[in-house]
Amino acid sequence: MGASCAGSTTLGKALAQHLDWPYFDTDDYFWLPSAVPYTQKRDPVERKAMLLADFEAADNVIVGGSLVSWDDSWLTKFDLVVFLLIPHEIRMQRLDAREVERYGDHIFTDPVRVQLYKDFRDWAKGYDDNTTNGRNLNVHLQWLERFQCPVLKIEGDTTVGERINSVLEAMESL
Repeated sequence: MGASCAGSTTLGKALAQHLDWPYFDTDDYFWLPSAVPYTQKRDPVERKAMLLADFEAADNVIVGGSLVSWDDSWLTKFDLVVFLLIPHEIRMQRLDAREVERYGDHIFTDPVRVQLYKDFRDWAKGYDDNTTNGRNLNVHLQWLERFQCPVLKIEGDTTVGERINSVLEAMESL
């Protein structure tokens, strides 16, 4: 887990492939499928039930994304939590590149997409300085202290390979 564009999805998918475990991204449960993606939230009870069913159907899984606002039951479900923290400027560059890759020039030309992009960027920008309500760095750090399992913090702009090695090392000591 980490801020948007910290690399949690990339690492989660790479780890899942390396370990041959299923990967579940919290965004797939949090957001309803819609014509304009990431605009309609799923009911919290429904999303939790959906993820929990998938989570419990396998012996080992990778969950990517943040569950910080879901509920406290997740604090005891993991063997290891990995928290990614990268420099703000790099993260925002990644975010801008990802949004252009996803939506193309529409984020600059379509009035609805322009506003959605601006709102998302403003929300994501406030993560590091804790000006975003809800999920921000301070909230994440406080939440991480409550987990019943080890928390591996990976800081800096490290490669996916370096991150995988750090996670595998941490898993060996469980």
